[in-house]
Amino acid sequence: MLPHSLFARLTAYCALLSAFSLAQAKPPSDYVNPLVGTDAHGHAFPGATVPFGMVQLSPDTRTDTWDGSSGYHYSDSTIIGFSHTHLTGTGVGCLGDIMIMPTVGDLDLTPGKPGHGYVSRFSHADESAQAGYYRVFLKDPGVLAELTATNRVGVHRYTFPESGNSNLVLDLVHGVSSDPVETYLHQDGPQSFTGYRKSNGWGGSRTVYFAMAVSKPASSLTLKQNGGILSPGSTSAKGLVVAGLGFQTHKGEAIVVKVALSSTGIAGALKNLKAEAPGWDFDGVRKAAEREWNRTLSRVAVSSPDPHILSTFYTNVYLSSLAPSTYSDVDGSYWGMDKKVHANPGFATYTTFSLWDTHRALHPLMTILDPKRDGEMVQTLLAEYRENGYHNLPVWPLMGNETWCMIGNHSIPVIVDAYFKGIRSFDAEAAYQAIRDTVLQHRNGLDSYEKLGWVASKSGETATSRTLEYGADDWCAARLADALGHHDDAKMFYARSANYRNLFDRTTRFFRGRHANGEWRRPFDTHGLVNDEYTEADAWQYAFDAPQDVPGLIELYGGDGGFIQRLNDLFAEDSTIHTNIPDITGLIGQYSQGDEQCHHVAYLYDYAGAPWLTQKMARQVMASFFSDKPDGHCGNVDCGQMAAWYVLSAMGFYQVNPGLGVYAIGSPVVSKAVIQVGSHRTFTITAENNGPQNIYIQSATLNGKPLERAWFTHAELVAGGSLHFVMGPAPNKAWGHDRKERPAATMPSGFVYASLPAPADDRPITLSLPIRIVCGSDEAVQGFLSDPNMLEGSTAHGDASIDTSAPNAAPAEIYTYERYSSDMSYRFPVPAGKTYTVRLHFAELFDSEKGERVENISLGDKVVLKEFDILAAAGKMNKAVVREYRNVAPDSHGVISVRIQATPNSPDQNAKISGIEILPE
Repeated sequence: MLPHSLFARLTAYCALLSAFSLAQAKPPSDYVNPLVGTDAHGHAFPGATVPFGMVQLSPDTRTDTWDGSSGYHYSDSTIIGFSHTHLTGTGVGCLGDIMIMPTVGDLDLTPGKPGHGYVSRFSHADESAQAGYYRVFLKDPGVLAELTATNRVGVHRYTFPESGNSNLVLDLVHGVSSDPVETYLHQDGPQSFTGYRKSNGWGGSRTVYFAMAVSKPASSLTLKQNGGILSPGSTSAKGLVVAGLGFQTHKGEAIVVKVALSSTGIAGALKNLKAEAPGWDFDGVRKAAEREWNRTLSRVAVSSPDPHILSTFYTNVYLSSLAPSTYSDVDGSYWGMDKKVHANPGFATYTTFSLWDTHRALHPLMTILDPKRDGEMVQTLLAEYRENGYHNLPVWPLMGNETWCMIGNHSIPVIVDAYFKGIRSFDAEAAYQAIRDTVLQHRNGLDSYEKLGWVASKSGETATSRTLEYGADDWCAARLADALGHHDDAKMFYARSANYRNLFDRTTRFFRGRHANGEWRRPFDTHGLVNDEYTEADAWQYAFDAPQDVPGLIELYGGDGGFIQRLNDLFAEDSTIHTNIPDITGLIGQYSQGDEQCHHVAYLYDYAGAPWLTQKMARQVMASFFSDKPDGHCGNVDCGQMAAWYVLSAMGFYQVNPGLGVYAIGSPVVSKAVIQVGSHRTFTITAENNGPQNIYIQSATLNGKPLERAWFTHAELVAGGSLHFVMGPAPNKAWGHDRKERPAATMPSGFVYASLPAPADDRPITLSLPIRIVCGSDEAVQGFLSDPNMLEGSTAHGDASIDTSAPNAAPAEIYTYERYSSDMSYRFPVPAGKTYTVRLHFAELFDSEKGERVENISLGDKVVLKEFDILAAAGKMNKAVVREYRNVAPDSHGVISVRIQATPNSPDQNAKISGIEILPE
């Protein structure tokens, strides 16, 4: 007789497969294409892993560049090797630990290039990727490489030609944007090896321990330590280690390699290896990985007559199930934020939390499809809070380090959302105290936020974005405080959650920066200030970022009509961005799907009584920016957030306010979705007459009763039931329009908003002579003023010590600021009939290689600096460069213009300048 718990699991799994079989004949894993997101700017990896696996075994085609953040890019034609850790869709590269590469011929322990190193050519025609399995034929050695994995073990199978010189290279120096500090390898036996890789990279130092077993004893072992080959017979090496294992192989002989990882030590890696991959059955491990993927993917069974929709849907469920990744060993132990090994805490621990992204859709999706695991992730976040010593919930934790990447404190909505959806595997009071401690710290602008009601604007500190996002976190804190009886705290946090209003300018109708003295920051550019006033965005993309109080947001824009028009303006606005950064992609007007700030925006029409426009725009975004091809993501996958947005939207709903549990209805792409919401319970969504033209909801029923509202709750979903839509080609503008059918207000009854600030006065200001401008600051710096009229480009600031030995150099601090763009112009009205001396000030703070940034500088219509390389002119970084021009006359309009352009061949297309002086002669 089966134990009750096992019987229950088998019964649940059979129910999942049964529900799926009603929708499609093939298992869901057959629809997954792990190559999606590996082209363009998706930054995904195609290799083998299991859901949320510690091991993510994948080919590396490059070790740096922004588009190489995962180690692989579809445009590449060579493979360096196969490493065991990867990031999925991030905007920063790291990991790439413990790399193996098969070779044939004389052993070469350097990557080199095909024919002169272990790197090999490959073709996508000889490459295949499936859920839990990857294969590719390596042209240069003539070896078939296959990869699969368990949670903590990567399993390789290399099929060799006949050769007396077949090799496996184990490169511990290799990494993706991570620098090795110390590596170690020891041969424990004829077929077993252990070691570690310590490295510095994103977030700080970390160590990955491993245990490796090979199915065939090597006939030779060559060890390279710190660039030198050790004497024959050596069995261990420490430093910067690369090893070569030699074999004699017959034609078609397969060698299997197993590599287990651990964060706790070699002993942990050995335990993981023994527990998860004790044998040599590669195909058995592959089939087990496939079964595990089908269990995960089958939690939602969808149908559609279009196989591309099925492939896109299940691929995005797959991409939503890669991160956060397992961090604890098979015995539950893990490496903590306090740099100590912790025993099993009673739950699995995870790492790689891209919380700025994933609090929006990935974690809400997990509360539906995998609530138990989401609860374990909440427990992990709380453990990291206790361990990190910062009095701060995790911001972007990675392998025992806090990277402090991005803004906000978005562990908070993840915790609060879980709590109010009935996930109670954590101590709610302890969680609240951690939230309270976090938001009352004074780091990252929270000091001025607490004192003023907004983060005081300073160049490069993304103050407006921080203010808006802190407000959303505060609303979540208030809701949990109220539920736990901390009513005074709740009142304080609700008041703080309305701080978004303190940055709403009624002149421009945008959220924009204000200085500590209350004055509006100038100049204001609605298409600029990217990564300056706004995080990876401009003013348009943050114009609707108050998801915690959409009714209040509607009121700011003048009610339903004004709000709908403002949303329409967003989608119709010129797509030009005045800063050249690759994150802002997937543009419809100024709406950007390629980064996360706009992910909720299409659903806001529901709140203003125009659900038909949500239906229209949600469908347009899905059709325009998602597919089942390698370039099927328009921007970074961002640890599953981009994919989760699609999964929810394709089923026809989205959670606008993380932490509330209300789902705004969009337009389902699939014809049917059966969601497993508990033991023997399902929530079924059907779309009658659905198709590419029939995108509009004509009517809806919930559990057989007419549904006139364009939203439903998480409680209604997990209770089980059915949601049925009738679709058509023309909008039913009456459905969901009635005000009484709108989502309820989210601020407390009787809440009183503070007054809005006085509108900005943005009339041009004429500068008086002599003109001295600091180009990258909006505040005066040592006698140099900001230009209050300059709208083009964005600004950056560094803290370097500047060499100002150049003649006529400005004060050193001027060169720590810069304004940059691919093409921008300053224009200075001056008295006509006179000539002037113009001085231009430059310094290279960021690019360390000559030729990386090349620009042309013009005064008026004359190019005065052609193919100007600041670094080459200075001779080193952080040194002032001054160029002076005399007898400069204004144009016929009495204007001296300074144009700064990146040359067409400049690798870095951000031309820049630090200061400008215009002096009367």
